[in-house]
Amino acid sequence: MSDEHRPHEPEDSPFEEIVGEETDRDPDLAVIEAGSRTLRAQAGPPQQDVVPGRPEDPEVDRQLRRVEDELATRWGETKLEPSVKRIAALVDVLGEPQRAYPSVHITGTNGKTSTARMIEALFAAFELRPGRYSSPHVQSVTERISIDGAPVPHEKFIETYDDIKPYIELVDSQQDYRLSFFEVLTGMAYAAFADAPVDVAVVEVGMGGTWDATNVIDANVAVITPISLDHTDRLGETPEQIAVEKSGIVKPDSTVVLAQQPVEAASVVLKKAVEVDATVAREGMEFGVVSRELAVGGQQLTLRGLGGEYPDIFLPLHGAHMAHNAAVALAAVEAFFGIGQQQARTLDIDVIRQAFASVTSPGRLEVVRTSPTVVLDAAHNPGGARATAEAVSEAFGFTRLVGVVGPSGDKDVRGMLEAFEPIFAEVVVTRNSTHRAMDVDELAGLAVEVFGEERVQVEPRLDSALEEAITLAEEEGEYAGAGVLVTGSVITVGEARLLLGVGRNR
Repeated sequence: MSDEHRPHEPEDSPFEEIVGEETDRDPDLAVIEAGSRTLRAQAGPPQQDVVPGRPEDPEVDRQLRRVEDELATRWGETKLEPSVKRIAALVDVLGEPQRAYPSVHITGTNGKTSTARMIEALFAAFELRPGRYSSPHVQSVTERISIDGAPVPHEKFIETYDDIKPYIELVDSQQDYRLSFFEVLTGMAYAAFADAPVDVAVVEVGMGGTWDATNVIDANVAVITPISLDHTDRLGETPEQIAVEKSGIVKPDSTVVLAQQPVEAASVVLKKAVEVDATVAREGMEFGVVSRELAVGGQQLTLRGLGGEYPDIFLPLHGAHMAHNAAVALAAVEAFFGIGQQQARTLDIDVIRQAFASVTSPGRLEVVRTSPTVVLDAAHNPGGARATAEAVSEAFGFTRLVGVVGPSGDKDVRGMLEAFEPIFAEVVVTRNSTHRAMDVDELAGLAVEVFGEERVQVEPRLDSALEEAITLAEEEGEYAGAGVLVTGSVITVGEARLLLGVGRNR
């Protein structure tokens, strides 16, 4: 194995959690706590939230920190040795828990988590018990493993880790490299789902597909959301190369639900489906969005599924990309129930409406404050940024929008800034509390090239950046329609949620 593909041991601050889109969050968030009281006071009372905060019980909090600290000793998924050998060894000694339930496997570049949440809501509405495994988390690592539509309780997360810890250590002793943070969490999720037990697992890859740690399942349905350029150093430099890796989740005799794709990416997936005798359902052909209209708090949709049309669906999420995610989610659930080539029927429309109306997606065009309106969105690559920019322009009537951008240094930051340039009157560049955050001076230089010097402000601390952006928006007056969009990284969005007091006591 060449050194460039060899995983390294952890550095001094190794909590590199994302494993997918973002990594390495400081579990104590000490860097941002100093300014949080002022921002929370400005924001008003905390909102009802679906994201867990720290445990209120001191002993539970102590035990959760112990687990987080032990996970922090493992190398994060930015340090890869592409292989499923270690996770296969772990699930083997655990008794293959991932085979105790059917599953839906989701890959793609953008839209995975929102699509997974929609699929989860649909299964729950049809009275199946879903488990969902997603990454990255917005605020708490426990978000990644959900059962019955909610993150597992802190106590269950701790118990699951402690239950499988001896098996983790056994596998560690037998492998060239210890299990990674993401591999351990994947084993925990599969074990927790089997223990629950769940009726169906909705599993989102961390990165890629073929060698992703989640790819030890044999999913009945493989979902591939839109593919674009991200993680090009690991997955490939073209949509076609990236599609080769992502199509690795397609299993024999499964159904592939394929979102709209670049032609070259779609060709790769279709070729793989033929090779393994999988059925393909394509957005724009077998299913899709028939119509969409803006509505208060979201949008009204008519979707065409594999079995027919589903009218008058309210989706409380903004943007055309979310409507397309909804179409993909609906087709995936239909495919799971055998609707399409095997059965020509539709699902109960009232249940479908109920499910979509209940969907939430924290950190995805999420409004966390008014007067002025502050919106959080975890876009972290140019494709996601373009979708966010279009959605903000469509859904919010901002007369002036101030951006707060805090990306990771290994992303196509120029591409993101260029996507946001048409909608930002001014941009405040900043950084989150992790060592992967882009250097602020370097970020400022890029921003000046894209926006011009007069439209760029620099605030190295996120709390100060939020205060500055809110002040700039308030200069328009209370009723002038100015707003703030915080974006660039899931971690930046998660820290902004904490600073603004969203979901601190759950």
